[in-house]
Amino acid sequence: MPPFFRRLIEAIVVTGASAICAQLLAQAAEPRSIAASLREGGYVIVMRHGATDPGTADVEPLDLDDPASIPKQRQLSERGRQVAREIGAGFTALRIPLNDVYSSKFYRAIETARLVSGKEPIATTDVSQAEGLTDAEADRRAAALRRVAATPPAPGANTLVVTHKPNIVDAFGKSLFDVREGEASVFKPDGHGKFVLVERVQADRWAQLARVP
Repeated sequence: MPPFFRRLIEAIVVTGASAICAQLLAQAAEPRSIAASLREGGYVIVMRHGATDPGTADVEPLDLDDPASIPKQRQLSERGRQVAREIGAGFTALRIPLNDVYSSKFYRAIETARLVSGKEPIATTDVSQAEGLTDAEADRRAAALRRVAATPPAPGANTLVVTHKPNIVDAFGKSLFDVREGEASVFKPDGHGKFVLVERVQADRWAQLARVP
């Protein structure tokens, strides 16, 4: 007997709880569910930039509009670049369509967006790192990120935003304080200025989803 059905029968016998049955059924059905949803479009994928070299930091002051500032910024590690490429390959294998692609003006976010989407992102201050700013400016950027999450993408496509941990926490709350580098939060806009968090997807999971039969 397959392990799933054995666990299902044990749950019914031991507890008689329909909720446990539903939970096990959901766990069995879940692996491709988010991929199937994204394939249809209509979601906003908010991603923290990929993995960076530990112990490195941005060297202030930075003029993010000046390409000469790039060497002074914290960069993606080789592992971060590799995983970003794998995410992009996963999106391609899963046939997840992207239309608008936005990123922070920090190069690690721009590079992540490029490697994931295969497109040149629209780099904007609105989703650039909010750490170290005035409260008013951090609040403005949080509101801007929430507006993007609440905006329905073009029909049949999804929106990708690559930003930073402070922005994600400021915009969506402390429940996302543990957001990892390369992690994606998938939001569903309702078309009326609101949105719901559908799922959090770790960076290495896209390739796993692509391999699920």
